[in-house]
Amino acid sequence: MLSKGDAIGVFQLESSGMRSTLRGLNADCLEDIIALVSLYRPGPMDNIPTYIDRKAGREAPDYLHPLLEEVLKETYGVIIYQEQVMQIAQILSGYSLGEADLLRRAMGKKKKEEMDKQKVRFVEGARNNNVDPEKAESIFELVAKFAGYGFNKSHAAAYAWISYQTAFLKANHTAAFLAASMSLDITLTDKLAVFVGEAKRCDVEVCPPCINRSQADFSIDGNHIHYALAAIKNVGEEAMAQISMACQKGGAFTDIYNFLERVDVRKIGKRGIEQLAKAGAFDAIHQNRAQIFTHADFLIRYSAAFHEEKSSNQGGLFGDGENIALERPKIPFINDWFGGERLDRECAALGFYLTGHPLDDYDQALAERGVLSQSEVLEEAKGTRLTAQMAGILREVTRRRSKSGKAFAWITLSDRTGEYEVTVFSELIETARDKLEVGARLFLSVTAEDREGNVRLTGEAIRLLDEIHTQNGQSTSLKIIVEQPQAFAAIKKRLNALPEEDVASENKPLTLVLAPQDVDYEVEMNVSVPAVSTMAMKSVLKTIEGVADIVVE
Repeated sequence: MLSKGDAIGVFQLESSGMRSTLRGLNADCLEDIIALVSLYRPGPMDNIPTYIDRKAGREAPDYLHPLLEEVLKETYGVIIYQEQVMQIAQILSGYSLGEADLLRRAMGKKKKEEMDKQKVRFVEGARNNNVDPEKAESIFELVAKFAGYGFNKSHAAAYAWISYQTAFLKANHTAAFLAASMSLDITLTDKLAVFVGEAKRCDVEVCPPCINRSQADFSIDGNHIHYALAAIKNVGEEAMAQISMACQKGGAFTDIYNFLERVDVRKIGKRGIEQLAKAGAFDAIHQNRAQIFTHADFLIRYSAAFHEEKSSNQGGLFGDGENIALERPKIPFINDWFGGERLDRECAALGFYLTGHPLDDYDQALAERGVLSQSEVLEEAKGTRLTAQMAGILREVTRRRSKSGKAFAWITLSDRTGEYEVTVFSELIETARDKLEVGARLFLSVTAEDREGNVRLTGEAIRLLDEIHTQNGQSTSLKIIVEQPQAFAAIKKRLNALPEEDVASENKPLTLVLAPQDVDYEVEMNVSVPAVSTMAMKSVLKTIEGVADIVVE
C-alpha cells in the first residue's frame, strides 16, 4: 500500500509530496520510512533523488571509505542521521562517544573556531588510523555538510514506527481506520471531504447522515461508514448525541411526529433542524427536505407542546407521561428541492458534496472532451507545466487588483475530487464576467504549473458547462426512460413548473420511453426543453420515483 503512495491518513506520510516520494521510492521496509521521515525536510530533500536512484540500482552507492561501508550501507552511502556522523568519527578517527557528540553539536551550530579545532582532531585521528589526510579532510567537509541538517535516527524511528502502525490499520481495517480518522477531524470539512474521497477509492461506502442509523460520531457497519450527525455544520454535538441516544433506547424513529415526540427539539433549535434537513438526515422518516426546512418553527412548536404536556402529565398523581392525547397538526405542503438545488443545500450543510455532485450529469460530455479532475491535474502537473480541460461548480470569487491596478481574481471551484483554486487575470475576467456567479457550472481551460512543489492553476478560457452540449447551433434532446406509469404525473408537474422564458426557447424533442418489461414504447412529446438547461432538467427529473434514467442526446 505504501509503495503505491496510498498513504492518505497515515501519520507523517499523507501529504501529496510524501505520497509522491513513496511511489518513487517503492518503500519496502521500515528503514525506508525512517529515512524518508528524516529526508523530507528543507535541505535534506535534495538527497531524496540520490537515495531513490541508489536504492533502485540506477546509481552505485558511495561509502566514502571502505571502513564506513557498515555505517552507510543501509542508507546507500547517503549520510542522513546524526548517529552516522558520530559513528564515522569513531570508526575513522578514533573519537570516543563523548567526543563524537561534541563534534555532532559543533557541526550543527557551524561555529568556525570550533569546527577548525574539530577538523584538526578528525584528520589527525584518521592519520593514526592509516587514512590518507587529504581523503580524511574531504570526508570531514562532506560530513560537516550533511551534519548541518542531520536528523536524530532514534527520533525518526519512533515516528516511522507509528507511521507503519497506522498504515497497517488502514490496510487491514480500512473502514474503521477511516471512520476514526474522520472522527478526529470532525470539524474540518476540507479533511472530511478528502477522507470521503479516499473511502470511495478503497471501496468503502460512506452512508449519508441519518437520524436512524448515524451516531453523533462516525461509526461503521461492516464495510460501511455512517456519517456523523455532529459533523453537520452548526448542529451541536450534545444535541446530536441526544438524538442518537433516543434512537438506541427506543428503536428507529417511525415518522417525523414520532421523532418530535421522543426528542425535545427545542434543544436542537431551529438552525439545527434546518441543517439536518439540508443534509438529508430526516430522509428515512420524511422525504420532503424543503418541507421540514421551511417549517422548522412549526415543528419546534409541536415538539415543545408535546413535551410540556408530557411533563404536566408526569406531575399528576397517577400520570406516567406516556399517553399524550395531542393532535398531530398537518405540516403545510411545499414543493421539495430537486436536482442541483438539493445537492447545493446538502453541500452547504456538510461543507462538500456527499451523495452526488452536480457534475455527475455531465459524465459523458466531460469524458468525450478529455476533462481531468482537479486531483488528476495536480498529480500530472508535478514537476512540470501542462494545459488541461477542467470543470467545476463555482463556489467563491475573490477579486483583487495588482500593484499596476489591473483586476484579477481567485475563483474556487468544486468537482467530485474536492475543491481547487484558479487564478483568473484581467482579460479573462472581462470576457467571462457574466459567467463568474456562485453556483455556475463552468468548463475551463487552464495552465497547471508546478512551482516548488505547489501546483498553481491559471485560467485561459471559461465557458458555461451547458454550452458544450450545444454544437453548431443544434440543440440537444432529452429522453426520459420510465419504468412506472405513475411517474408521468410528477414529470408533467415539473415540466409545467419551467419558467416561461425557458418554455419559449428553441424547440427540442422530448421523448418518453415506457419500459415496463422487455419492450420499449417511445412517445415524442410536443414540449419545448430549453437548450441551456437540458442538463439542469436531467438533474430535476431523475429524482422522480419511477424514472429509470435520463438520456441527453
